[in-house]
Amino acid sequence: MLCALFTNQTRNHFSGLVFGLLCTALPGLALAGTSLTLPDDGVPALRIHGSNTIGETLGPALVEGFLQSMGIRDVRIEPGAHENEQRVIGQTADGHRVLIEVAAHGSGTGFSALKAGTADLAASSRRIKDSELTDLAAFGDLKSPSAEQIIAIDGVAVILHPGNPLHQLNIEQLARIFSGEIRNWAQLGGTGGAIHLYARDDQSGTFDTFNELVLVRNGKTLANSAKRFESSEQLSDAVSQDWGGIGFIGLPYVRKAQAVAVVDGSSKPMLPTVSLIATEDYPLSRRLYFYLPPLSRQPWAEALVRFAQSAKGQAIVADSGFISQTVQAVKVQTSAEMPADYLAIVKQAQRLSVNFRFAQGSAVLDNKAQRDLRRVLAYLKSHDKLNRDVTLVGFGDAKSDPARAALLSKLRAMAVRRELVKSGVSFRDIRGFGDEMPVATNDVDEGRIKNRRVEVWVY
Repeated sequence: MLCALFTNQTRNHFSGLVFGLLCTALPGLALAGTSLTLPDDGVPALRIHGSNTIGETLGPALVEGFLQSMGIRDVRIEPGAHENEQRVIGQTADGHRVLIEVAAHGSGTGFSALKAGTADLAASSRRIKDSELTDLAAFGDLKSPSAEQIIAIDGVAVILHPGNPLHQLNIEQLARIFSGEIRNWAQLGGTGGAIHLYARDDQSGTFDTFNELVLVRNGKTLANSAKRFESSEQLSDAVSQDWGGIGFIGLPYVRKAQAVAVVDGSSKPMLPTVSLIATEDYPLSRRLYFYLPPLSRQPWAEALVRFAQSAKGQAIVADSGFISQTVQAVKVQTSAEMPADYLAIVKQAQRLSVNFRFAQGSAVLDNKAQRDLRRVLAYLKSHDKLNRDVTLVGFGDAKSDPARAALLSKLRAMAVRRELVKSGVSFRDIRGFGDEMPVATNDVDEGRIKNRRVEVWVY
């Protein structure tokens, strides 16, 4: 029965009269091959609120591809009722209009809209906060694997005017710059001149990410002198036109500005490149999320999430300038700081564009890693790499003694091995390199978590 396809939250979109008409008068509008049904013309089938980073280009592009994949015709993207809002509109074969709304006012607004019942899906460029999790407890556990959907990887790029001669900055320097302690480029070895700060607004997940990874970690707060922006593109363009400017932005919005390499603790300087962001080694890499309330599921939201995770959806992620989660093999350049045994692997094999990481304070693979197991397995099967063509390489942190770090790093690699063996993968080798080759500082928990990783190499 058509009515059964609507969740309680979906019913709330419509008046009782309209809902009754839908249940009785539109039985033929279920889309072929799906359990989706159409609301009346003008009523959105799906409402997405949240991150500007996602909602500016990626969200509408995913919605457009999603509708086209279902055979919806004449799909177009139009401005919404307010700035930073868009409407994706198309038509079914029998002329019924399909409307999906995308509002991009910052990650925090997505969770607020879920609570208020004005959104079906939250888009976020940072992980849900504990306070938001508590506020939305009635909707179910939004940190569960089915609710927390990582749809892309992004890197927060630190950007300068293209004429600025500086090419790298460390996390501590960035904290002192954006807190206003360092005010002149001469203090950083530059050619002099006042530093002008540009930052996203308080609702932005980009700001939350930068704030946590740079400012809060170093006990700083953003200087009041910083110019704040809701739009990523406007911020980037402002920096590119100001010789003294410095800002931070999602990778697709660098535009005409210059991105600098970032150093975290004893890590090497890293530019926000595709390979370093895909593996989340870049110090300011981050995950982009859709949050799907598990106890108030909306069929259109579920279908969009499935599409976003598919090969077609991930191709749209890449086309939009973000980093897809599609697994690829990459040849890694050798360097002097590599241990001899690691160097031997680098010379013979290629590294897959994924790192396995673990839930905080746990040996359990995190939500992304659980999905990456399926992606890696699919890659190994399609490239005939199931039989002793894989080496797993584990790393740890220096919190404990070196011998214990070496043991734990190998145990992490063995945890990944245990999961892949279930699907018939046999391995050439399992290695642990302890606390060598850190990609982040070991002085804080977030850095230690990034250093506890498992790489996958194929021959």
